Amino acid sequence: MKTNLIKISMYRISKEFEFCASHQLKHLEEGHPCMRVHGHNYKIIVTFEAKELNKDGFIIDYRKLEPIKRLLDNAFDHKHLNDFLPFQPSAENIAKHIYDLCKEQFPELVSVTVKETDKTAATYEE
Repeated sequence: MKTNLIKISMYRISKEFEFCASHQLKHLEEGHPCMRVHGHNYKIIVTFEAKELNKDGFIIDYRKLEPIKRLLDNAFDHKHLNDFLPFQPSAENIAKHIYDLCKEQFPELVSVTVKETDKTAATYEE
């Protein structure tokens, strides 16, 4: 049986930002190392998508992403995340929070990935 699939072509770009912060994940099992206060050199990857490029041949000019860098530097860098985030500061929750903070200003945003280490990543996308 032959199915009629519609293929939608999209352009996709990503940009990586970094900040350093500490956190403590509470409510974990006894002895879990993440229950202690500890820090990460976080990498945040924001991904944008569009069906068509603008007149300059971009989804969005990377230079226009400076507000995201400022947000991360001012709100997150060298801070203890538990002190101001109203939720368990897991990578998953941080990814959604950053997505929510940026989506209105950047409608092309499709996902935010938070890396606490080079080997782990959590992504939020709608």
